[in-house]
Amino acid sequence: MRLPEDYDEHSGMTPAVVMAIVAVTFFVAAILVIVLMLNNDGNTGSKKQAEAEKDSSPVIVTTPDVDELVSGSQLRPGDLGFWDLYPPKETEEPVTESQAPQEVVENDPATDGKHTMIQNADGTQEWVLISPYLPKHEYDFTKLVCQSNRMKYFENGTQISFEGINISEIQDYVDFAAVKKSGIDFVMLRVGARGYGTGQLILDDYFTDNLKRATDAGLDVGVYFFSQAITKQEAVEEANMVIESLGDYNIAYPVAYDMERIQNDTARTDSLSKSERTDIAKAFLETIEDAGYKTLIYGNKEWLIKQIDMSKLTAYDVWLSQAADIPDYPYQFTMWQYNRGGTVDGVSGYVDLNISFIDYSEK
Repeated sequence: MRLPEDYDEHSGMTPAVVMAIVAVTFFVAAILVIVLMLNNDGNTGSKKQAEAEKDSSPVIVTTPDVDELVSGSQLRPGDLGFWDLYPPKETEEPVTESQAPQEVVENDPATDGKHTMIQNADGTQEWVLISPYLPKHEYDFTKLVCQSNRMKYFENGTQISFEGINISEIQDYVDFAAVKKSGIDFVMLRVGARGYGTGQLILDDYFTDNLKRATDAGLDVGVYFFSQAITKQEAVEEANMVIESLGDYNIAYPVAYDMERIQNDTARTDSLSKSERTDIAKAFLETIEDAGYKTLIYGNKEWLIKQIDMSKLTAYDVWLSQAADIPDYPYQFTMWQYNRGGTVDGVSGYVDLNISFIDYSEK
């Protein structure tokens, strides 16, 4: 059996051994510290290299989901007020031609229904205002039919118009029996004229013979006078000449007053004013009417609208001269000369064709 004191004495842990162990421990610790320091420097270098590589790499920006932005909180996407600052962009649809704004021309005389186009004597055209005070015609020109080059007007399938021609010495001899047989109802004969240069009254060379033979053929007869009066006294003189020339013949159709421009020459009436022309026409027509005859005032559209004042002549019927398929004179008229180059059996050469919308023989 060993005693304790014997164990301590013979354990072998001498001071030299202890010092050796301590030295070894410090040495190993020093080595570990150095290793750790070297390891930290290596990690730091790797991190810096990674950051450098990150800086040199393309930047990729990702938009986090809204739900991720507010995850972990009580906010909802709708609670973020800035979403309402930018309204949704509307999709623009292509504009078609029918949707494109159309240019509107205001006060266009061609479409406003308040103007009518006239052709002036010099060939120019102009829009003139339709008078609201003059009576307008009420014809429905869808009922106007051209048959065998003659105009006819129908109501409820029945022809209510009458076909006519106007004759002067220019047509020379006329076979009025053949004219009647061809379907002509009436004839307007020229009584005479006043010279546009001399002012002399002239009886048509064929008037007396034409009046007798047209009446004998059973045609309704009217007459006209070509006026170049420059005073009311001259107009009355012309009217009296007509009355005397008619004698005892029965004139079923009117006596017409005709004052026209002289083409390609000057006339004694060129200097008349609109008011003077109106007064002269009225003097002629009043004289004829006082003698018991029906009256007409003849003229083309430009003459009736611009050269005389029809507001002072509304008591008289109008014989419109307008070569057209459909007349566009806006005011009342009862007779229309629609063709200056027609043909009719019994007349050699060309003749003016007319339509009367009323039966003057019954008026």
